Amino acid sequence: MSETVEQLKASIRLPPFHAWLGVELADGNAAAGTATVRLPFRPDFQRSPDSPQIHGGVIAALADIAGDYALAVSLGGGVPTIDLRVDYLRPAEGDLVAMARTIKKGRTIGVVDVEIKDAAGRLIAIGRGAYSTQIG
Repeated sequence: MSETVEQLKASIRLPPFHAWLGVELADGNAAAGTATVRLPFRPDFQRSPDSPQIHGGVIAALADIAGDYALAVSLGGGVPTIDLRVDYLRPAEGDLVAMARTIKKGRTIGVVDVEIKDAAGRLIAIGRGAYSTQIG
């Protein structure tokens, strides 16, 4: 089933993990193969009770979800992750925004680059994901 950007925005929280995270698909462009995913901060994301810094696993999950949706907006549905790499550039605190851009959308594999920024607009992590473009 092919989904529009508006349908993807409405359904991004259907997976229980996405619902727990509270991610929001802020924008998607099928022609450009881009997606912007927001993640409002919650204390559950802290790497320790004494630090406001966000755990790296939450940041990696955000990169993966944004990468998936950059392809999903043009393919019409979610795709499985093949590989994911995240480079952490600085500690993250507060709300986060991930901007994902499709680099290659092939017959079987798509590659997406992701930038994650904090509420102040500082780049806190970059990622690259490979995804299967075979949806069924």
